[in-house]
Amino acid sequence: MFAKPGEAKLYRILVRDLVLKCLIGIHAHELLAPQRVRINVEMAVLEQAGPLSDDIANVVSYEDVIEGIKKMLAEGHINLVETLAEKIAALCLVDERVRLVRVRAEKLDVYAEAASVGIEIERRRD
Repeated sequence: MFAKPGEAKLYRILVRDLVLKCLIGIHAHELLAPQRVRINVEMAVLEQAGPLSDDIANVVSYEDVIEGIKKMLAEGHINLVETLAEKIAALCLVDERVRLVRVRAEKLDVYAEAASVGIEIERRRD
């Protein structure tokens, strides 16, 4: 969809298939060792007004998002993949330019018969 005259213009920031280890889960064995999670993030971001500038300060940085996720995972155990997804969405929405965020968080090593199990959420700025 293209923006109509006078409407805000959006662009998308993507983080695809970020695989990290973290302490996650409610079962006894999940409390003992980290496991792999795959994280996908898609953000709809308000485009800056005026001419585009080749300056990182004028965009939402995917590097900041990835580093924020790594820091969050290093803080300690998370019980639910749902909680992980909500925390990632909240991290992204800290930047007021982010209008919408979609987060998919998947545990990769739970079932041999499934590539992954997880959740996808979408959160919007009011």
